[in-house]
Amino acid sequence: MLELRHITHHWHGPQGQRQTLLQDLSLRIAPGQTVALLGASGSGKSTLLKIVAGLQAPESGQVWLDGQDITDWPPEKRRLALMFQDFALFPHLSLQDNVAFGLVEQGMIRAAARERAQALLQRFGLQGRGAERVGSLSGGEQQRVALARALITQPRALLLDEPFSALDTPLRASLREEFARHIAEHGMRALLVTHDEAEARAMASAAWRLQGGHLVSVW
Repeated sequence: MLELRHITHHWHGPQGQRQTLLQDLSLRIAPGQTVALLGASGSGKSTLLKIVAGLQAPESGQVWLDGQDITDWPPEKRRLALMFQDFALFPHLSLQDNVAFGLVEQGMIRAAARERAQALLQRFGLQGRGAERVGSLSGGEQQRVALARALITQPRALLLDEPFSALDTPLRASLREEFARHIAEHGMRALLVTHDEAEARAMASAAWRLQGGHLVSVW
């Protein structure tokens, strides 16, 4: 279980302004479940993802995973995967090295990491293209590489920040199904930040709207 317990955080502006982003916020995500987080731009959705990922510390509250308080753990120890709408792929690396990157960072021998990356690229329909660079791919193909890179380290949770917003409608529908299938197959917990309620309904079993620092149930 991924749990957020009483998370509070404020935004502090350059002139000393103070705005509540997250106020005593609590949320639970079970293995194999996707929960959607809706809300207006600037409401704090991405800040919440960063807190879960360990990229930002909350002012108060805790993040728990499988019965452990991980609030003070560094990002690399949490074993979570954070995916952005721009995919955040490395343009100077080949596809196989983009996918293998996390395993190499964990200490796996590069040859072994590349072998596993090639197998995962094949699973996502990119067999034989491991030596290519990111610039040769379409948006949908880049998203598949990003998903393969996220899954190869077997993360304990997947954090998705508007992952499909740059894609055309047919491709978005296809990738929603692909993501949902892999999340269920791997028993992962997934937190999906999106402004698109249709996307949330297609992927999530529960949805919340972040409004005035509080979570309001959508379904």
